[in-house]
Amino acid sequence: MIDHSYGTKTDIRGDSIILRAAPAALRPYLRLARVDRPIGTWLLLLPGWWSIALASDSWPDPWLLLLFAIGALVMRGAGCTLNDIADRHFDAKVARTATRPIPAGEVSVLQAFVFMGTLCLVGLVILLQFNAFAIVLGVASLALVAVYPFMKRITYWPQACLGLTFNWGALLGWATVRGDLEAPAIALYVGGLFWTLGYDTIYAHQDKEDDVLVGVRSTALRLGEQTKPIVSGFYAMAVALFLIAGHASGLGLSYLVAIVLVSIHFTWQVLFVDLDDPKDCLKVFKSNRDLALILFVGIVFAQVLG
Repeated sequence: MIDHSYGTKTDIRGDSIILRAAPAALRPYLRLARVDRPIGTWLLLLPGWWSIALASDSWPDPWLLLLFAIGALVMRGAGCTLNDIADRHFDAKVARTATRPIPAGEVSVLQAFVFMGTLCLVGLVILLQFNAFAIVLGVASLALVAVYPFMKRITYWPQACLGLTFNWGALLGWATVRGDLEAPAIALYVGGLFWTLGYDTIYAHQDKEDDVLVGVRSTALRLGEQTKPIVSGFYAMAVALFLIAGHASGLGLSYLVAIVLVSIHFTWQVLFVDLDDPKDCLKVFKSNRDLALILFVGIVFAQVLG
């Protein structure tokens, strides 16, 4: 039997201050957009902040950082809504996701589509504040957003599609500041892809038993007992590409210090995560926000201090 109470078997937080403060009618939509679980917004936002900082000559523009933050919040919400629409039948069969608003009957599919469209309109308003090249680049990302929810049905590597999608900000941030794309942004983007392959494989180990039962795929199932050595390889590639991005931009000691700290964090994740403990997988997954903030601060200090 599926436990529909707020607890260890659900991914909905019963202790969320945001949910408690919001009107009852709004709560299902906030949960649909994962506003009560901001880690996904951070992981979508920070590659964009990296890139804005990398493309800047000194301090990154606070207005651009704010626009990217709002954009990440609404577009992550739109993506989660699309994912829940596509996965509503799977979610109803999995303990961790059965209390989500659509399978629980709190939001209809039509209401979810209207909500998603509203979030996309807000995202479009944000995107239109940028230069023409960045606008085209931002629109191009929608193709990845649209196909991602279906990847787990056809490949054991949906995490690769997530990496391509979630790190698009590494391209968009640079394009917004400079109006083009150059090697540092591309290296940052590909490095972010490998980073996501690592952290989302760890995340996917939470659901490996349920995924087998409902017939969806993930890198956790594909890699199995080889997860730790292969995730180590993903993280090594991420570090190498982050170094290439920094070198191509002429970043100095502050950035190298950040890279050392990031490398230590990656090592901690791989050595100490318990892949058979869902709570530990979630804890390690969430720690990637701090890792990404370390890299952002390193880029900013390197640009400001020279």
